[in-house]
Parts: sequence; structure tokens; C-alpha cells
Amino acid sequence: MKLGILLCDHVQPALQEEFADYQEMFAQLLSQCDSTIELYYYCVVDGVFPEDIDVCDAYMTSGSKASVNDDLPWINALERFVWQLFLAKKSFVGICFGHQLIAKTLGGKVARSDKGWGVGVATTKIHSQEAWMDPAKKTIKLVVSHQEQIYQLPPQAEVLMGNDFCPYAMIQVGKHFVGLQGHPEFSCDYAKAIMQSRKAIISEENYNQGLKSLVQSADGKLVMAWLLSFLKQAI
Repeated sequence: MKLGILLCDHVQPALQEEFADYQEMFAQLLSQCDSTIELYYYCVVDGVFPEDIDVCDAYMTSGSKASVNDDLPWINALERFVWQLFLAKKSFVGICFGHQLIAKTLGGKVARSDKGWGVGVATTKIHSQEAWMDPAKKTIKLVVSHQEQIYQLPPQAEVLMGNDFCPYAMIQVGKHFVGLQGHPEFSCDYAKAIMQSRKAIISEENYNQGLKSLVQSADGKLVMAWLLSFLKQAI
């Protein structure tokens, strides 16, 4: 499978020496899950897009500090690209920002949550156990880092996972699109570092709860393996 990674942000320069950039995070985790996948990277945040949607079999986004509601040229271009993928029934996984962009592109709505920032390791319930979620689990733990979330689903969206803080933590639209609010590619150490860099804008309660949650082990590798299984069966 040729998988295109649509990079929607860069790691803060001050953190790159320790954690590298998002391309490296995805490369490391994806190679652990399936070393046979051919990876292609497109820094869409810098205006670099695939020449054609068919250069890859499937696509996946990174997260972003930007909002899907920001009127920026690269976000508008990415929304058009995602719409093309949807019309062509290309396999696509949106992570965090990409999850929210799926909703916005297909008619849902995204806004800042009145619950504040979601940070740390979140426990989320599986509502619909799909065949590609193998091995099966009733709940998963995943690093989260988001201020906005989906509050109105697009038509035909099915909720696969959720919790009280983020009811639409994973959605599927049709047979080819899946969105995930959490970050399988983030380590707990990186989650802590970006939390600390944003401490001034995260409520004290959410910040402290997020820090305490980082003692848990996240299911990032398992969830990424699930997502790859979804993409392969959807091609």
C-alpha cells in the first residue's frame, strides 16, 4: 500500500531536537505496525500537495495547531482535496485536525469545546466493534491534545468511539473515511512537553488531570494498526 501522510503542522522548534518532527513520529510508528507500507509525505501546511489523488492508495493526516475554521489558503486547499477523496471513494484517515476536517468538509460542525482543552491520556469507549479493530477491545487509552471538537456530525456519520468529554472521538463516514480525535503517533513524553508549552492557556483542572493521566500506557500502536487495517480493506 502506498500511503500519503498529509502533514498539517510542524513540531515546535524548541522541541524538535528531542522529539523530531511529525514526519518522523509517523514514520517510526507506521514502520512498527507494517514495514511493507510505502510512505509518502506532503507538507500541506507549507502548500505541498499530491499532484493527483491517485499517486497514493490511501491518505492520512497529522494534527495541527490550526483550527479547521481558520480561513487559510492551505486549509481551504486541503478541504477541497478531502472532498475530492470523498467523491472518488479513496481511503482516508483524519487524525485530530483531520478528524475535524472530515466533519466540516462533509457538512458537520466544529467549535471550541466548553469543556476546555482535552489533554493527557483519555479513556474512550468503543461503541461499534468493527472487523478491522482486531484484536478487539472494549475501551482504548490514547493521547489527546485538542481545544476544538466536532459538535454536529456530518450526514451518514457513524460514531465508533466516544466518552463524556469527547462524544465523537472516532467516526466513520461510508466505507472509506474514518476520523480519530486522539493521537496514536504521540508519546506520553511528547504529550507532556506540549502540555507544558501551553500551560498558560489550559485550565488548571484540565492541566493537572492531564499530567496525572500520563502515567498510563497509551494504545497508540494498537490503534494505528487498526487504522492501517481499515485503510487496506477500504482500498
